[in-house]
Amino acid sequence: MKKAKKMESGSVTTPFGRRPMTFGMLASQAAARKIEPGQSIDKWKLYRALCEARPLLGVTDRALAILNALLSFYPKGEISEDNGLVVYPSNAQLSLRAHGMAEQTIRRHLATLIEVGLLIRKDSPNGKRYARKEQGGELREAFGFSLAPLLARAEEIERLAAGVAAERLHLQRLRERLTLCRRDVAKLIEMALEEGAAGDWNRVHLHFRDVVERLPRSPSAEQVAAVLEELEMLREEIINQLEMQVKTQNQSGNAQHSERHIQNSNPDSISELEPSFEPKQGATADDRSAGQVEPIGRRGKNGEGNGHVAAARSASAANGALKSFPLGLVLQACPEIAAYGPQGSVGTWRDLMAAAVVVRSMLGVSPSAYEQACEVMGPENAATVIACVLERAGHINSAGGYLRDLTRRAERGEFAIGPMLMALARINVPHRGKTG
Repeated sequence: MKKAKKMESGSVTTPFGRRPMTFGMLASQAAARKIEPGQSIDKWKLYRALCEARPLLGVTDRALAILNALLSFYPKGEISEDNGLVVYPSNAQLSLRAHGMAEQTIRRHLATLIEVGLLIRKDSPNGKRYARKEQGGELREAFGFSLAPLLARAEEIERLAAGVAAERLHLQRLRERLTLCRRDVAKLIEMALEEGAAGDWNRVHLHFRDVVERLPRSPSAEQVAAVLEELEMLREEIINQLEMQVKTQNQSGNAQHSERHIQNSNPDSISELEPSFEPKQGATADDRSAGQVEPIGRRGKNGEGNGHVAAARSASAANGALKSFPLGLVLQACPEIAAYGPQGSVGTWRDLMAAAVVVRSMLGVSPSAYEQACEVMGPENAATVIACVLERAGHINSAGGYLRDLTRRAERGEFAIGPMLMALARINVPHRGKTG
């Protein structure tokens, strides 16, 4: 019996009928004779490696589906010479296990598997697929498709699969680095434009878009690496340019810059990173509700604001100060802001302003844009506008640009919070009523 099995993988077979013999078939049969004694491999582990190495083997996914069906007819879990190497299902049986694939398509994919050296056709005298068994039921000889090439090439196939997996992982990591670098460059350019940093940032942005759009839809690792290298150089240049400007500003000791920030040894406190406000001495509750509070960092020893704040206040007063609204109405129109307050709720104007600081950062609004809004509108009204922007965040492309535009309009007396607040109240009140 073992002798017959050895002949099964060791003899040369020619195809039935008009199918010609080729050098490729002869080479596949010669390679199949190099199986080591006792060699075996798990058939499904090998199949997974074949699927991984498919691009390098030159087979299609449909051809692998046929090979999957053939392996399902192999009686053992381990492919070895001792278990026999020939499977002999009919095309009709293959079609059933290949989810109803047409027989003509099956024949085409079988020819592909034979051509790339993954199968050997072992034809019977009449071209049919069958097996002869001994009286005791032991298999004597079988005609069909030999899996000997799979066993002979198992090590090669696993090596190819490992290479493909490593290349895929390499490409994935390159893509991740590219995504992070693209985000960094885009946000740094946006910050430079919004903060009015010196430099031709429109030209930098055009160059950035040109580099990114050069990448094809399905890039190779080499293409991703080339674009990544160029973007990393661009990011380095942008960072160097911005850091030089920050260093220059720090060394110049700009008095206005010093007045706008309250220095403190605790860098983690929100109050040091955002404008801080307290009511004027002797101000009434109505004054505070109307937004008539003054930034701490803008008053001198005698309580007088600097020239910039005085100009903003006088412009606002000349055009009519913004009307303030009850906190209850603001929360009714803008319920989402409450989740960002201290302990997840908003009960006072101070809570609302603290929540606005958090939301400001989340929406990408720069500290200077929010600071200017507080100067022109008053801190309560600025916080109210931030709450409104949060409600409509999905419809606003640039929250920072939108806030700056509203601030300019408020300075000219062309903006009122009421219509925005009432429109949101009409939307949110029915919803809250249903769920409340």
